[in-house]
Amino acid sequence: MSQRFIKHFFIGSGVLFVLCILAVVVFDPFFQYHKPLKGLKAVLTDKEYQCVGSLKTFDYDSVIAGSSVAENYYNDWFNQGFDCSAIKAIRSYGATADLCFLLDIAFEHQDLKYVFYNLDPSALVADPKTTYALTGCPMYLYDDNYFNDVAYWFNKGVLMEKIPYLIANSTIGDYDENNSYNWAQWKEFNSDMVLGLYIRKPSISEMKPANYYEDVLKENLTLLENRIKDHPDTVFYIFMPPYSMMWWDNIYREGDTEAYLYNMEKAMEKLLAYRNVKFYYFQNDREVITNLENYMDILHFSPEINHYICNCLIDGRHQIDQSNYRENIDDMRTLSYEIVEKLVKPYEDRIKVDIYDD
Repeated sequence: MSQRFIKHFFIGSGVLFVLCILAVVVFDPFFQYHKPLKGLKAVLTDKEYQCVGSLKTFDYDSVIAGSSVAENYYNDWFNQGFDCSAIKAIRSYGATADLCFLLDIAFEHQDLKYVFYNLDPSALVADPKTTYALTGCPMYLYDDNYFNDVAYWFNKGVLMEKIPYLIANSTIGDYDENNSYNWAQWKEFNSDMVLGLYIRKPSISEMKPANYYEDVLKENLTLLENRIKDHPDTVFYIFMPPYSMMWWDNIYREGDTEAYLYNMEKAMEKLLAYRNVKFYYFQNDREVITNLENYMDILHFSPEINHYICNCLIDGRHQIDQSNYRENIDDMRTLSYEIVEKLVKPYEDRIKVDIYDD
């Protein structure tokens, strides 16, 4: 092999490497270095790869933070209702530590007017440590070290799929930037879907003590409280979304009803103490949670319910305060037992039973 050939090979390889880096940095489909180029849209469809980058580089003054049930909000509902510019900070599990990690990034890069925070009951009992590394997220995108971005620059999927996808959706597609991370398209929301996916535990476990999750509850609330205290000029709209009555049937059979109600009450008690917190509670919205036509499974509701929740935040409906939060928990306790004793009965012949339950 001649020296001339070797020289040309290395020059050609070097040029190819540089072109790969330039393509990724210029188009930047994960938005690590800049917001979308003029003429291109913010095509956000892959939260594990794009959420952190968008929080670092986009222009916004408000954040919609939450789990998968928060992905179907249309951003402009909040923009119009609150006169803000909102983007999403989404983690499928919605664990408190993960969402607080995203909020820290947002606060580092922007002065936030509002945080619209979807507080799932499961987040109050989740591990109070971040789970991104444990679940295989691309951690080279989660730090500020550009030297480890080599996995981004020389990624065949990025070059051959993500960049063309960004360009196609920006130029010839009908992608709506307000629908970032939205998964509802082509999904069905009806009782058949819910009952088809709900595998019911045939036995009923002994009810756990109300303070069963006390330790982890305190740690998770402390994480959230620290962000609220550190940013007194930001208004936190914290809301518990409406899970279907089948979710309540399920946690009853797991022996978690009283513990989850206790957790909700303690969260309200702690968070309502801050002047920059507005708290909304949808768990006891009887009309919504008892209508299985609103759901895809026992907890994921349709975009129409997302719109309803947003409108309630705007109008002040379902808002609770220190004078009525216990009343709301008592109402939910009554409804939860009515669900297991009466309201699920008409559906029992359609519910699948877990034959492997011990």
